[in-house]
Amino acid sequence: MTPSSEKVTFTGAAGATLAARLDLPAGRPRAFALFAHCFTCSKDTLASSRIAGALAGRGIGVLRFDFTGLGGSEGDFANTNFSSNVADLVAAARFLAGAHEAPRLLIGHSLGGAAVLAAAGRIPEARAVITINAPCDPEHVAQSFQAELGEIERTGEAEVRLAGRVFRIRKQFLDDIAGQRMSEAVAGLRKALLVLHAPRDDIVGIDNATRIFTAAKHPKSFVSLDDADHLLSRREDAEYVAEVAAAWASRYLGEGPPVGAAGPRAAEGRVVVEDSGEGKFTQWVAAGRHLMRADEPRSFGGNDLGPAPYDFLLAALGACTAMTLRMYAVRKSWPLEKVRVELRHEKIHAADCETCETVEGMVDRIWRDIRVDGPLDAGQRARLMEIADKCPVHRTLHAEIDVVTKEIAQPGTGAQ
Repeated sequence: MTPSSEKVTFTGAAGATLAARLDLPAGRPRAFALFAHCFTCSKDTLASSRIAGALAGRGIGVLRFDFTGLGGSEGDFANTNFSSNVADLVAAARFLAGAHEAPRLLIGHSLGGAAVLAAAGRIPEARAVITINAPCDPEHVAQSFQAELGEIERTGEAEVRLAGRVFRIRKQFLDDIAGQRMSEAVAGLRKALLVLHAPRDDIVGIDNATRIFTAAKHPKSFVSLDDADHLLSRREDAEYVAEVAAAWASRYLGEGPPVGAAGPRAAEGRVVVEDSGEGKFTQWVAAGRHLMRADEPRSFGGNDLGPAPYDFLLAALGACTAMTLRMYAVRKSWPLEKVRVELRHEKIHAADCETCETVEGMVDRIWRDIRVDGPLDAGQRARLMEIADKCPVHRTLHAEIDVVTKEIAQPGTGAQ
């Protein structure tokens, strides 16, 4: 199987239908990225398509789209500006979250790089941002139509020729880019940042990369694109960007399924478990749109590629406990800062359990240690320990459980 690219559309911030492409890996994506193209470009530029395709080949799904009024998207470009581009990026992230999952990686080329820096704070799921030959300030794009600036100021608009095409630029565009505060956005990013820039870029100088990198806080990285041009017109430059981006971002995207993994899919509210074919015990576990592995440790003959079944059981109880305590504290407006739940499971003799109804054989015991941080008084802490026993999973484990098991037909066999 090879990566695929499919046409999709979604509604932009101003209500226009925006044309997009979704590049998907052969198997289940390890994560999704959102790609913003350069000023007056489109989703189908060589750089956009090559980088998206190369990332898909490395297991990352990529949504790239035409901003309002460009490429195949509806709307009037003359009515757009930098702020509307940022709003379109937020709309694209919302669409991706609904169709698959929210983007954890934001990538922007040229002015698109400035746009993803500005949009990152409005896309909370994003963990990492990559800029490619990006200006440190949106006002930089005005240099592309320097000769027409006077006419725009006098008459309110002018036609400008960019990359062989004519665009209408209005004064509101200039006013909008002049009002941006990019240094503040970069300083407050709170996400990992990778700055990629070509030292010989004759459209956006390397000093822009210096200013972005200096304004950003760690974790941040810089990679020189050597002799690449601004548009990454050579295939090898675009593929190099994708290779570096995928390797760098892997630290921030989480492990996820391996590249090319074609695990099962599950509807919302359902869990599907299926042999992965990777070993004696390894299973895919699909819970809604989330894909995980389950396995046994090597000491039990497994590959240790994921948590063991009882680990999942403990995780369910621990997560439910922490969420229940958080919900209760919020409702009571208590100063609960952090919850930590540590659990372990073991089999014990029934005779050693004073509170168990079973008197012979072995019984299961789960040890649950809860730490609650914050300026809570003794009464609040005691009440939270009581609430821990009321979490839904805890109640399920203590209630009578009816598991209904039936065999379903193997596809194509007609078996019942």
